[in-house]
Amino acid sequence: MNKAVQFFKDWMLPLAIATGIGLYLFYHFTPVLKPYGDTLHRVASEGQRLVIALLLFFQFVQISPHDLRLRRWHLGVLLFQCLGFLLFAALSAVTPQGPLRILLECTMLCLICPTAAAAGVITRKLDGDLAATVTYLCLANLAATFLIPMVIPMIRPSADLGFWAYVLRIAWKVFPILILPGLLAWTIRYTMHRLQRKLMRFAPNSFYIWFFGLSLAMVLAAHALFTNFPGWLALAGIILVSTGTCALQFFAGRRIGRGRTTPDRTHAITAGQALGQKNTGFLIWLGYNYLTPVTSVAGGLYAIWQNLFNSWELYEHEHPSTSSD
Repeated sequence: MNKAVQFFKDWMLPLAIATGIGLYLFYHFTPVLKPYGDTLHRVASEGQRLVIALLLFFQFVQISPHDLRLRRWHLGVLLFQCLGFLLFAALSAVTPQGPLRILLECTMLCLICPTAAAAGVITRKLDGDLAATVTYLCLANLAATFLIPMVIPMIRPSADLGFWAYVLRIAWKVFPILILPGLLAWTIRYTMHRLQRKLMRFAPNSFYIWFFGLSLAMVLAAHALFTNFPGWLALAGIILVSTGTCALQFFAGRRIGRGRTTPDRTHAITAGQALGQKNTGFLIWLGYNYLTPVTSVAGGLYAIWQNLFNSWELYEHEHPSTSSD
């Protein structure tokens, strides 16, 4: 039994990736399920929002409001994310419609996409700073909520929504699953101490909830690819962009978090996960609804790359004898 549990822990993320993609393929290629249209996609989308809320709830359970303090690396990582997004957005705005513009749009989306709810779960497993991750998650979502509405009309001038309409639509997508779990967790912390202690004991097991969240994310990723297939040449370009931005952000986050004068491994791990691990469901939604729909494929591919990297990180951490940090 112990070997089976350890095997599942070591390979949980790849298994979730295979489960989600397999589920979509079964749904897509089974004729009897065709009349149900996009039901699986809608279920996966709403189900993932529920999983995100649960993951955030168990992260907020483990920290108090006083733990949400700004760190020096927060500013560096946020500047990297926002300035990179603005740079590629400006390049997209002056680039004619075509394959190059699609790749630029994919790049800007991969950069501005806020931190994933599961980033704190993985960070905790890697002995990083959970509170610092949650703090940056809030900062990244705030930045995305206000930056994206300013930039989207520049990329898509035909958009018929004004700035505040964009802000409200994006905020409605983001903030209910960001604020409500925190309010609920902290209400329990200060009013129901016995329940708080039970939740604290269970919180480390919330890692396994991510199996379902990642499986649903892979359903969305497969749906994005099959419904917006860009052709093999364009797909190769999107693969390169999503892989490159994923690797760049994990690397840049770790470099910024490590610091120059007094290198800190905990901050490096935390900043790397905060910048590199993305809410790809949001990325897919944003690309499909507000930019060239094919850009949503970048979100699906990014989900695969980041979770393969997370799997490797967790395996290395669980097997230190083979680790080469």
